[in-house]
Amino acid sequence: MKDKVKIALVSCGSEFAGVQKELESAAESLNAKLVYPEMDISALDNIDKEFGLEVASPDLKLMMARAKAVVEGIANVDGVFVATCFRCAEAAIVRNEVRRYIFENSGLPVISYSFTERTAAATLLTRMEALTTIARRKHLLAREKQTGLTAGLDSGSTTTKAVIMRDNEIIGEGWVPTIKVIESAEKALQQALDQAGLKREDIQAIGTTGYGRFLIGDHFNAQLAQEEITVNSKGAVYLAGKQKGSATVIDIGGMDNKAISVQDGIPGMFTMGGICAGASGRFLEMTAKRLGVDITELGDLAVKGIDKNVEMNSYCIVFGIQSLVNSLAKGAAPEDVAAAACHSVVEQIFEQQLQEIEVKEPLILVGGSSLIAGVPKALESLLKVKVLVPPHSQLIGAVGAALLVSGYIDQE
Repeated sequence: MKDKVKIALVSCGSEFAGVQKELESAAESLNAKLVYPEMDISALDNIDKEFGLEVASPDLKLMMARAKAVVEGIANVDGVFVATCFRCAEAAIVRNEVRRYIFENSGLPVISYSFTERTAAATLLTRMEALTTIARRKHLLAREKQTGLTAGLDSGSTTTKAVIMRDNEIIGEGWVPTIKVIESAEKALQQALDQAGLKREDIQAIGTTGYGRFLIGDHFNAQLAQEEITVNSKGAVYLAGKQKGSATVIDIGGMDNKAISVQDGIPGMFTMGGICAGASGRFLEMTAKRLGVDITELGDLAVKGIDKNVEMNSYCIVFGIQSLVNSLAKGAAPEDVAAAACHSVVEQIFEQQLQEIEVKEPLILVGGSSLIAGVPKALESLLKVKVLVPPHSQLIGAVGAALLVSGYIDQE
């Protein structure tokens, strides 16, 4: 059995919120172990001054002291999970500062998360899995070229994607709605095979990712079943031609989003999921439906509109749709509503997720929503940076899986 990956838990309130057992369960299922960094108790006396943050909570002071222990190497760990309660504003400030401090001074992969009393192990699994993957498989994630003949399958919440790659070139692709997970994966793979002019037995290795990765991984006897953070970031920098140096990847999915800080193709800091689907591709799909246009037409409509002409709050998908309906009832132009919807999604990603990572250029936008022209336009307007949308941006998960699984061919 592989040695357990040691993950430092730098948190406040997890033992009181009922989430502690869920954290431990998620770690255990990945053959990982949570470590609680030890430090000199006297460090608590001045720790808040060292961080430049005066806090009232002794638990937050303990959190900062443990972060210092990680950076100083007193705690020998492979990754860090920083967590605080969603409802505590003071904790949110400390969480962000601790996350930045550890990342900049230790080189360890870090993820930060705000939990509620209902947070379950399944919700934490992808985040914890990404941490263990980075610790265990840096050699695999550093891979820059695909070799052999491989297939990648991305079983997402709304769509299933497949690609066939041969010697670093995409030769076939498939994209179908996710209905029945295995059947959708079969259809997507067959589309890709047909386009490539190949049969399934020609494929040397298969990699899977996405929500249904384990189910379809077992079905296809895949050599790799990997979470979306490492796979999508790898696929993004590969397609963008930015595998060397730093980059920021934003993946707007059908149900959740991912913001990832990448260095030489390997994720460092990352965050995933919004508070509500109002900041996801699902909200844009509902907007298109309400405007009576296909989702593929929404972007061009949005580019013609002015977002400031419509007030829209998509913090919650229900309230976002309510704003949309009210605006149309008052006579708002459809193109202004489309532009406001794109801007609202991007604004929520900025407020909820981009505060959690170090944003460095190039900024690479991927996922199905990247094809909606109004989204990269809104992101550029908000961040005042050039947004790069690479070719095949909607296929990044499948491409990343096909790329990474080719490493298994080399080992045979």
